[in-house]
Amino acid sequence: MVVLGIDIGGSGIKGAPVDLATGLFTSDRVRIETPQPADTAAVVQTVVQVAGAFEAAASIGITFPAVVQHGVTKTAANVDKSWVDAPAEQLFSAALGKPVTVLNDADAAGVAEVEYGAGRGVPGLVVMVTFGTGIGTALFIDGTLVPNTEFGHLQMSGLHLHGGDAEDYASDRVREADDLGWPQFAERVQTYLRHLHALLWPDLIIVGGGVSKKAEKWLHLVDVPTKVVPAALQNNAGIAGAALLAARNARVV
Repeated sequence: MVVLGIDIGGSGIKGAPVDLATGLFTSDRVRIETPQPADTAAVVQTVVQVAGAFEAAASIGITFPAVVQHGVTKTAANVDKSWVDAPAEQLFSAALGKPVTVLNDADAAGVAEVEYGAGRGVPGLVVMVTFGTGIGTALFIDGTLVPNTEFGHLQMSGLHLHGGDAEDYASDRVREADDLGWPQFAERVQTYLRHLHALLWPDLIIVGGGVSKKAEKWLHLVDVPTKVVPAALQNNAGIAGAALLAARNARVV
């Protein structure tokens, strides 16, 4: 039985079939550049292309960089505004010819880390933070997801360093655009995570997204008054979490 996870990001749309016992991919990941503009029709068509690279799946989970409520995308911070209030699950289901599960991308990554990775078996409050085109967050209480937290949009103006969204200060996109060295990036992440910690007092912070693959270059420079660890599944967590939740919704696991 094939269960497919597809992760829609601001720069790429990635997919792979997932072994639900381990969270690992059962074949190589396929990645296609996110179309520009990333409107509903173009993104749906790209997702169909990614899904078509694999044998027919019994269940498909799709992550999206937005608040997702009951299958409807409510925001569109890093994609086209046509996604605001779009019936995402209906659009993808119609194009793929089967029911799908759509959820926030950071929530999906967090689900995978709690099931398979750095958050497995950790009691209390766990926060997953993904650094990519934006900053995504996922919040768990004793392993249970509190969906659609948007702590990547915390306002940083009170820190005398930056006014506006946190993701415009400490995302991986900003690191690349501002040509920040790893120590500079680590300092920005530390400022953001300390702000987040002051609000939530989590027992564990898991850092994901593309920069988690290079955690040895910078994460040791980040000093926050709680444990901070890189994502075990690194940037593959979103795909794994999407597949797992889709399978659960379809009751195949």
